[in-house]
Amino acid sequence: MSFKTEPTGYIKTAVSDLQGTWENLKDAVVEDFGFENSDKLIFHIHEGMSWEVVRDLERMKEAIILIQNIAKTSETPSEVIFWIEELRSQFTETLAAINNGEAK
Repeated sequence: MSFKTEPTGYIKTAVSDLQGTWENLKDAVVEDFGFENSDKLIFHIHEGMSWEVVRDLERMKEAIILIQNIAKTSETPSEVIFWIEELRSQFTETLAAINNGEAK
Protein backbone atom coordinates (compact mmCIF):
# COMPACT_ATOMS: atom_id res chain seq x y z
CA MET A 1 0.00 0.00 0.00
CA SER A 2 1.41 3.39 -0.93
CA PHE A 3 1.05 6.54 1.09
CA LYS A 4 0.43 9.99 -0.25
CA THR A 5 3.34 12.30 0.28
CA GLU A 6 3.03 15.77 1.67
CA PRO A 7 2.65 18.38 -1.07
CA THR A 8 5.41 20.92 -1.50
CA GLY A 9 5.32 24.52 -2.66
CA TYR A 10 2.69 25.84 -0.29
CA ILE A 11 1.63 29.41 -0.77
CA LYS A 12 2.52 30.03 2.83
CA THR A 13 2.75 33.75 3.53
CA ALA A 14 -0.20 35.04 1.51
CA VAL A 15 -2.55 32.30 2.62
CA SER A 16 -1.36 32.63 6.20
CA ASP A 17 -2.26 36.33 6.21
CA LEU A 18 -5.62 35.50 4.66
CA GLN A 19 -6.28 32.86 7.31
CA GLY A 20 -5.49 35.40 10.02
CA THR A 21 -8.11 37.75 8.57
CA TRP A 22 -10.66 34.92 8.61
CA GLU A 23 -9.85 34.39 12.31
CA ASN A 24 -10.37 38.09 13.06
CA LEU A 25 -13.73 38.03 11.29
CA LYS A 26 -14.80 34.93 13.21
CA ASP A 27 -13.76 36.56 16.50
CA ALA A 28 -15.77 39.70 15.67
CA VAL A 29 -18.92 37.66 14.97
CA VAL A 30 -18.48 35.57 18.12
CA GLU A 31 -17.93 38.68 20.24
CA ASP A 32 -21.27 40.19 19.13
CA PHE A 33 -23.07 36.87 18.57
CA GLY A 34 -26.83 37.12 18.70
CA PHE A 35 -27.35 39.80 16.07
CA GLU A 36 -29.55 39.02 13.08
CA ASN A 37 -28.11 36.14 11.00
CA SER A 38 -25.01 35.80 13.18
CA ASP A 39 -25.58 32.04 13.14
CA LYS A 40 -25.55 31.98 9.34
CA LEU A 41 -22.42 34.10 9.23
CA ILE A 42 -20.51 31.89 11.66
CA PHE A 43 -21.52 28.79 9.70
CA HIS A 44 -20.24 30.24 6.42
CA ILE A 45 -17.11 31.63 8.07
CA HIS A 46 -16.27 28.12 9.30
CA GLU A 47 -16.93 26.82 5.81
CA GLY A 48 -14.68 29.51 4.31
CA MET A 49 -11.90 28.57 6.72
CA SER A 50 -12.15 24.85 6.00
CA TRP A 51 -9.19 23.06 4.50
CA GLU A 52 -11.14 22.19 1.34
CA VAL A 53 -11.97 25.85 0.68
CA VAL A 54 -8.47 27.09 1.50
CA ARG A 55 -7.17 24.69 -1.15
CA ASP A 56 -9.72 26.00 -3.70
CA LEU A 57 -9.67 29.80 -3.77
CA GLU A 58 -12.58 29.98 -6.21
CA ARG A 59 -14.76 28.37 -3.54
CA MET A 60 -13.35 30.86 -1.03
CA LYS A 61 -14.36 33.73 -3.28
CA GLU A 62 -17.91 32.37 -3.37
CA ALA A 63 -17.94 32.05 0.44
CA ILE A 64 -16.77 35.65 0.85
CA ILE A 65 -19.48 36.93 -1.50
CA LEU A 66 -22.13 34.94 0.36
CA ILE A 67 -20.91 36.28 3.72
CA GLN A 68 -21.00 39.84 2.37
CA ASN A 69 -24.53 39.38 1.08
CA ILE A 70 -25.78 37.99 4.39
CA ALA A 71 -24.16 40.87 6.28
CA LYS A 72 -25.62 43.49 3.92
CA THR A 73 -29.15 42.17 4.39
CA SER A 74 -28.84 42.04 8.18
CA GLU A 75 -28.26 44.50 10.97
CA THR A 76 -24.62 43.57 11.25
CA PRO A 77 -22.28 45.30 13.75
CA SER A 78 -19.75 47.69 12.25
CA GLU A 79 -16.82 45.64 13.56
CA VAL A 80 -18.03 42.60 11.61
CA ILE A 81 -18.53 44.72 8.47
CA PHE A 82 -14.98 46.04 8.89
CA TRP A 83 -13.53 42.52 9.00
CA ILE A 84 -15.59 41.40 6.01
CA GLU A 85 -14.13 44.30 4.02
CA GLU A 86 -10.64 43.42 5.28
CA LEU A 87 -11.21 39.81 4.26
CA ARG A 88 -12.23 40.84 0.75
CA SER A 89 -9.16 43.08 0.50
CA GLN A 90 -6.80 40.39 1.83
CA PHE A 91 -8.29 37.85 -0.56
CA THR A 92 -7.58 40.19 -3.50
CA GLU A 93 -4.02 40.73 -2.26
CA THR A 94 -3.53 36.98 -1.88
CA LEU A 95 -4.66 36.33 -5.45
CA ALA A 96 -2.32 39.05 -6.70
CA ALA A 97 0.61 37.59 -4.74
CA ILE A 98 -0.08 34.12 -6.12
CA ASN A 99 -0.39 35.44 -9.67
CA ASN A 100 2.88 37.36 -9.30
CA GLY A 101 4.67 34.33 -7.88
CA GLU A 102 5.32 36.15 -4.59
CA ALA A 103 3.45 33.73 -2.38
CA LYS A 104 5.77 30.75 -2.50
